[in-house]
Amino acid sequence: MAADYETMARNLLSFYDFSDKTVIAVGAGGGKLSEYGRTARRILAVDHDPEALKQLRENLDRLGLAHKFTLIRSDFSRLELRGDAVLFEFCLHEMADPEAALIRAKGLAPDVVVFDHAPGSPWAYCVVEEEKVRVSWKAVARLPVRECREYETVQKFRDYGELLDKVRSQGEIAVGRIEKWRDQVDIAIPMGYSLALI
Repeated sequence: MAADYETMARNLLSFYDFSDKTVIAVGAGGGKLSEYGRTARRILAVDHDPEALKQLRENLDRLGLAHKFTLIRSDFSRLELRGDAVLFEFCLHEMADPEAALIRAKGLAPDVVVFDHAPGSPWAYCVVEEEKVRVSWKAVARLPVRECREYETVQKFRDYGELLDKVRSQGEIAVGRIEKWRDQVDIAIPMGYSLALI
């Protein structure tokens, strides 16, 4: 699977200036968008999944950014950190109560940046996250949004087997939704994503 993470990271950097800021990065595991760390003063990378944090550490070592990041295994609702910005990296839609998470984030930092799937994204539909995405952006809209931008990329897969490997953990509904690609190769599924500054 390959989304254009390089372009996504550039979009993030053009949307918000991380220069010399302490950033609380929520859902930071994986590290595919970690380039913003080059200009930030410090990143407090929070994820509850130890495997995701391990993958983040490996990516940071590869990028030469490990010295900028402090990895924290925790649930966001238990954090008592302070920073200049909270960044939700493709995770707000996974929060049990997105509005409460946003309000909590505003208590931790003056700026909150949401980087997540956009409503109506075909990829969010494929992985059965369309309702969670809708709810999370509805929560964003209830707060004073200073800026919002929408973008489009694609999720690419060599063949149906690679797509199935990615989607299988999302359950039987997701597996059913990708059935139309069963005999195809070079699969490209559009993925809309949005950035909001609160």
